[in-house]
Amino acid sequence: MKEMFLSFIGVYDIFVLAYFVILNITYLMLLVLAAGQLFKYKQLRRISYSTTAESPLAPEVTILAPAYNEELTIAESVKCLLKIEYEKLQITVINDGSKDGTLDVLKENFRLVPAEMAVEENLGTKRVRGLYRSAADERLLVVDKENGGKADALNAGINHSSGRLFCAVDADTLIERDALRKLVHGYIHRGSKVIALGGIVRLANDCVMESGQVVEPRLPRNLTAAFQAMEYIRAFLCGRAGWNSLNSLLIISGAFGLFDRKEVINAGGYDAGTVGEDMELIVRLHRIMRENRRPYSVIFLPDPVCWTQAPESLRVLGRQRNRWQSGLIQTLIRHRAMIANPRYGPPGTLGMTYNLLFEALGPVVELSGYVVVAVSWLFGVVSGGFMVLFLMVAVMFGLLLSVGALVLEEFTVKKYSNTEDLLKLLFLALLENFGYRQINAWWRLKAIVDLLRGRVSWGEMERKAFAKQ
Repeated sequence: MKEMFLSFIGVYDIFVLAYFVILNITYLMLLVLAAGQLFKYKQLRRISYSTTAESPLAPEVTILAPAYNEELTIAESVKCLLKIEYEKLQITVINDGSKDGTLDVLKENFRLVPAEMAVEENLGTKRVRGLYRSAADERLLVVDKENGGKADALNAGINHSSGRLFCAVDADTLIERDALRKLVHGYIHRGSKVIALGGIVRLANDCVMESGQVVEPRLPRNLTAAFQAMEYIRAFLCGRAGWNSLNSLLIISGAFGLFDRKEVINAGGYDAGTVGEDMELIVRLHRIMRENRRPYSVIFLPDPVCWTQAPESLRVLGRQRNRWQSGLIQTLIRHRAMIANPRYGPPGTLGMTYNLLFEALGPVVELSGYVVVAVSWLFGVVSGGFMVLFLMVAVMFGLLLSVGALVLEEFTVKKYSNTEDLLKLLFLALLENFGYRQINAWWRLKAIVDLLRGRVSWGEMERKAFAKQ
C-alpha cells in the first residue's frame, strides 16, 4: 500500500510540474501577444476622438449604473458620469432596492422629480416602483425598483433606454471624461460588426479626486488593495489584451463595457440566475453569433479608463473572489458545448478550453500540488533539486509575467508616474507569490465547494467615500 501511495504521488508530482510549465508558457505567449497589441494601439492613440463624439452619425449612448447600498459613493459617481464628454448621452441609475440612503442622496444632490415615460419591456425584471428625472440635468433618469440583483437591475435599465448602445458601469466607478469617446470610436471604426467593447479598470483607492475625476493616480496604501492593483494591471494588459489578439475575449468587465443594445436584447439580456452575469453574457453572445454564422467582434481597448474601488479587507475580497470563481464555473457549465469545439472558433477552442483547464481547475491543481510535492520531499520521493525547480516554475514565471505587465504599463498606457509607486508595484509582484496568491487559490477552491453544495450568493461589498483633493 505504501509503495502504491509513493508511486501515485511521484506521478502526481510530474503532472503538477508539467501543468505549471504549460500554464506559464501560455501566460508568456499571452504577454508577447499583448505587447504587440498595446504597442500597435499606442501608435493609433494619437487620433482625435472629438470628431467621433460630435459627428451627427454618432450613436446615442445610455450609461446604466446599477446601485445597491451605494450612498457613500453614488453622488460623486453620478457627478462624474454627467461630466463625460459625449454629446448624445443619457444616464440611467437603477436603484436596486437599496436598504440605505442611496435614493435619498440622489434626490438631494440632483433634484429628482417623478417622471413618466413609455417603456417597451423587452426583458422581464422585478417590479419598478418609480421613475425620477433630474430637474438639474434632464439627461439623468433614476429607476427605483425592487431588489433583484445586478443582472436584473441592468435589464431594467436596458428596458428604460432607447439608444443604439448602452454602457454598463458599476455605481462606484469613475469614468474618465474622454473614455466613452474612445469606446464609441472603436465601435464605429472597426471593419467588422462590433457587439461589445471593454476598457481598462483601475483602482481608485487613495487616488486624489477633483470634480468627479482622478487628478492624481496613487497606489493604494492598504496592502490588500495594493495587491489587487498589481493583479488588475496584469489581468488587463496581459490577459485581456492577449486574448483580444486571438479573437477569444470571453469577458468584458461589468464595471465598464459598451454593448449593442439590440444584440443584447435579442440574446435575452443579462442572466439573473448567475453571479457572473458579465462573463456569461459575453460567452452567450459568442455562442449565438457563431451558431448563426454572423460576423461580429468583441473587443478590448487598453486606453479608455474607469476607476473603481477595490475591497480593502480580506473578508470582503474573499467574498468577491468566491463570486467570480462561481460565476466562471456556472458559465462553463451552461455553455459546456463550446469547450474545445471547432464550431465556435477561437472562443470555444482556445478561450473556453483555457478557462476550464487553468481558471476553473487551477486552484485544485495548485493547492494540491503544494501539498503533494511537500509530502513527496518528506518521504524522499523527490529530491531537493525537484523542489527548487517546482518553486521556480510556480513562482519565478509568475514574477516574470508581473514584471512584463509593468513594463507594458510603463511604455504604453502609463498611469502611475510616481517612481515610488512603480517600485512598490515591483515589490508587490514578488511578494504576492508568498501568501497572497495561495489565499486567492483557497478562496477559489472554496467557491468550487460552495457551488457543489448549492451555496452561491452575491455577497455585499463595503464602500468608503472617495478621497478629495
